[in-house]
Amino acid sequence: MVDALILVAAVLAGLAFLLALLRFLLGPGPADRVVAFDGLTIVSVTGIVLAALFADRVIYLDVALVYALLSFLGVIVVARYLERRP
Repeated sequence: MVDALILVAAVLAGLAFLLALLRFLLGPGPADRVVAFDGLTIVSVTGIVLAALFADRVIYLDVALVYALLSFLGVIVVARYLERRP
């Protein structure tokens, strides 16, 4: 039962990834692309967590945490750059 729920969550996360990728590619402005990229990284972290649950490996959660922190810092840096851009 738990494996089926993880599979459903993975399918929904894959759909969210495709929608965020579409926004990233078609976004009219740089701010839209930054938000879409942040959404892509959030969905990627979700995928890593689901893989950790499915494989029953705790180490993947550490990887997901580090990836989320680096993603957050990257989005903050790009947002600051876009804020100062003329």
